[in-house]
Amino acid sequence: MNVGRGTLGVIAGVLMVALAAVGHLLSPPAFDPPPLSASPQFRDLPPQPAAEVRPVARTDRFRTETLLVPAKNETLKATIRAPLSPGRHPAMVFVQGSGSGDGGEFTQQAEWLAGAGIVTLAYDKRTVGYSFRSRDFGLLADDALRMLRVLRGRPDVDPARAGLWGVSEGGWVVPIAAARDPQAAFVVLVSSPNVSPLRQVAWALNEQLLRLHAPTGVRDLLTRAMGGVGFDFLRYDGVPALRGITQPVLALYGTDDPSIPFVESTVTLTTALAEGGNTDYTIRFLAGADHAMRIHGGPYVPDYLPTLANWMNDLPRTARPSVAIAGATPVQRFEAADVPAAPWWGNSTILWLTLCLAAVGYVAAPVTEMVVRLRGRDLRLQARLEATVQLWPALRRRLRRMAWTGLGELAAVLAFITLIVLFSVNQAGAWPAVQAGWLVVRLLALLMLVQTVTTFAAVTGGLRDGWEPTPWQKSVLAGVLGGTALLLLTAAYYGLFAFPW
Repeated sequence: MNVGRGTLGVIAGVLMVALAAVGHLLSPPAFDPPPLSASPQFRDLPPQPAAEVRPVARTDRFRTETLLVPAKNETLKATIRAPLSPGRHPAMVFVQGSGSGDGGEFTQQAEWLAGAGIVTLAYDKRTVGYSFRSRDFGLLADDALRMLRVLRGRPDVDPARAGLWGVSEGGWVVPIAAARDPQAAFVVLVSSPNVSPLRQVAWALNEQLLRLHAPTGVRDLLTRAMGGVGFDFLRYDGVPALRGITQPVLALYGTDDPSIPFVESTVTLTTALAEGGNTDYTIRFLAGADHAMRIHGGPYVPDYLPTLANWMNDLPRTARPSVAIAGATPVQRFEAADVPAAPWWGNSTILWLTLCLAAVGYVAAPVTEMVVRLRGRDLRLQARLEATVQLWPALRRRLRRMAWTGLGELAAVLAFITLIVLFSVNQAGAWPAVQAGWLVVRLLALLMLVQTVTTFAAVTGGLRDGWEPTPWQKSVLAGVLGGTALLLLTAAYYGLFAFPW
């Protein structure tokens, strides 16, 4: 029995609407952060005092030393750059942001500061106990304190002026270390989020997608995936550690930083310090600076290193400035909000289980056919059924196309997410690429649906015409159709069939 194309189109359309409804019913609440109403203190900040950005005398003469520092379960390589001028100097430990890396990323500013009379130590981040899925900020704080003790034990370092510097993720690590060691002389926080990691990542994602002019569905896809991630560190609350800081604090933020909610980060920081009784803080917003205090990933903004060096060299006088918050006016458009937690059927474990089951279904089909043919039991056993001989080769081609489309959809989603990540660094030509990538992802989902409908119609028609599939044919059909059905439900949950298109 043949089914007309018009009928199949109607069936596919009805199923698409049904999948859109299922996705809406099964999905968590939408992630839709409200606009941020900036408090009056951020609407018109006073300019940064000229004394803070005055030229810094630099000798450009320093020595570089490399040493190995024992840490918990591993040994970390550290690089010290120290001025050649006599006497004891202020000193600082660099604490990295997220990801694996070595201390080499701090070479440029470490050499600049060493030439300005400041001893610096940069070390490789640990690999044991730190991963994409799991990270212990307390363990990282212990590493930072080990490095600080190394600096304080040097004859060319003034222990009373040796402190900690942290960037990005280091903004959750350094406060823990400072609270644990009151002898740390100061704290420098660069692009410190201060809100939870999940709020920071969600805010950065929303900001990034707004800059890319991405459709709303892209945000729904990514935030639903984030809501299903069960990494405990994403819920970390850094406020208690901030309250425990008793040392002078210098916090630097860039007005072009797309990675952190810098206004809320500042409010969180000042509130926590006030609750802990610490009024010795200096917060500066640097115009044009990105997350790394650079201009579009290039050179450092002119005021960054002078501000840092002058503040450290002039302590304790600079601990309590005449104006606590100054610099360029920051503009944060939206609040930092938590991503709604996914229901149990949307967590990462269920997602991987679903993908594995779909993969098993796809793999089972060719494996079953291969085994049957090796055993000499193929379609010739049913040559007496003319319908079988004519129908199965066509069905097999349909099933193969379905499997390839399903695999292509998974590859397209991964490539699209990678594209979004790459555009976080360079947004040139981003809008057309994001729109095109999203269109490809949704068209492949629609193609999966159409292929499923037409294949099911062909199977149903064959059965009505008297086709009697063999057991191995039944397993092939169940594997591919079942695997594709799982992928369609997964696509529905992540909004690939949602309206508007």
